[in-house]
Amino acid sequence: MHLRSFTAACAALLCAGAAHAIQDCELNGESVNPNNGNTTAGKSGIMRCKDRDTGQLTREEELQNGRSMGLDRFYQNGKLLRERHVNERGNNHGLVREFAPDGTLLRESTYDNGSEVGLVRRNHPNGALARATYYSAGNQGEQAYAEMTPRGQLRALRCGDKPLLAPLVDDAKLCGFGGKPAQVEMFNDAGVLQMRASYANGQRQRLEDLYPSGKPERVEEAKDGTRSERRLAEDGVLRRETLWQLDGKTSSKTLEREFSERGSLVREQKWADRRAVSDASFYLNGQPTSRLLYSRDGNTNYVDETDFYDSGKPSRTGRYIQTDRYNQTPVGTHQSFNTQGKLVGESIYDSRGRISRERDWDDDGKLLHDDEVFEDGSRKAYAK
Repeated sequence: MHLRSFTAACAALLCAGAAHAIQDCELNGESVNPNNGNTTAGKSGIMRCKDRDTGQLTREEELQNGRSMGLDRFYQNGKLLRERHVNERGNNHGLVREFAPDGTLLRESTYDNGSEVGLVRRNHPNGALARATYYSAGNQGEQAYAEMTPRGQLRALRCGDKPLLAPLVDDAKLCGFGGKPAQVEMFNDAGVLQMRASYANGQRQRLEDLYPSGKPERVEEAKDGTRSERRLAEDGVLRRETLWQLDGKTSSKTLEREFSERGSLVREQKWADRRAVSDASFYLNGQPTSRLLYSRDGNTNYVDETDFYDSGKPSRTGRYIQTDRYNQTPVGTHQSFNTQGKLVGESIYDSRGRISRERDWDDDGKLLHDDEVFEDGSRKAYAK
């Protein structure tokens, strides 16, 4: 569950539990009823409520001139579970803490009119740090975080543009601030090494996701304005490779390759200026299976497609207009070839994707058919 959602859920659960118990409340030594505003109107102080049957404290709520404002505490079985401060709008404002029934601090954060800001701490049930998160003002979300296993080992890390997690975590060291790159290892809850990473001035330079054997499964690197990602089989064979061009905080994919179990290239896609350039597939013998070349003329997108025999010779060629992501309209001359590379078929399409002429040859090059094709599908042989 998201940390912020947890806070809301916790409050709802506690309030629901309190609603089923009969409570007796007092303020400045006088009996009051929080459900009857007349009993608290204009009054200030700490209202304390106890379970009538057990006498155990269930809540403490600060009132200012009859309004809930300031300290707000929830108890369960007499144990403090949640403590917060509320502003005049009823929003969390200031320190908020959550506890386990044994008193162990589970979470501590600071709010500014309902939004978490600054450093947030979440602990494991044993009290050890589970996650340190830094939120910037203005609802810009998480800027940095570090997660720890119950054993105290680092599990995940996101660096900010400067050290933000002290004193909970020494991210100045972990994130390589100060000129010296940092080498970081991350573990799962069982204590098994699962990632290696290097950081320089908060920027991740390299990341390795590891198999349980310790061998790299995924390797990501950033260098000279590019980012690469490689995925490997456990035997070390490269299975996928992707490249991105970096531009500030954005990136655009430029190349993606897929490889067989033997390591041979089976597909290669290229992009330029965020547009597809080509898409080629390959047989396991290394010869091309198909090739798509993308181009643009004015507002029209074209795809030139070629299929190949496993010998490397083309079996079919043709151009299409890319009308949308899934639909293409054939245009121009489309040709097919036999395994010897001789032309055996030709279809000519008009600008609307309709066949206007079809010709066929045998393997010796003898013309078999030469037909004009009409809009209704009827045909007429061209005069010899």
